[in-house]
Amino acid sequence: MRFRNAQRSRARLLLRVAPVAVAAALAAPAAAQGVIATGSGRAGAIVAWVVALIGVVAGGLARARSAGRVGTANGRDGAIVALVLGLMGMALAVLHLATTTGAFYGAGNGRAGAIVALALGLIGIVLGRRALARSSRTG
Repeated sequence: MRFRNAQRSRARLLLRVAPVAVAAALAAPAAAQGVIATGSGRAGAIVAWVVALIGVVAGGLARARSAGRVGTANGRDGAIVALVLGLMGMALAVLHLATTTGAFYGAGNGRAGAIVALALGLIGIVLGRRALARSSRTG
């Protein structure tokens, strides 16, 4: 019975992460090259920022669940989502930084936003890892 519940839990996790992962994978090349926005080079940084921010929120909620403050679950699924989205946000930010040229601040190409996305992605990864460690200790 536990094995079947674990399979269902993993399937639900995949259904949660897959749409965001597919959307980010499809938007990444165009966003990094600035094709999505009309004249603004910030689109890649904004996509990276949003993905990393969702990872931070998922990590915070997973950490609260693993501590028993919110909900009844142990937070394992949310922790994995936070790890994946944090890593994706960081990868998109690095891709944007690698493909943009120009000045660091004030050029309007989103380099500062990509650096913020790097920090948010790192925070999401740390929160997800801590929630995952706590959920494995508690159950």
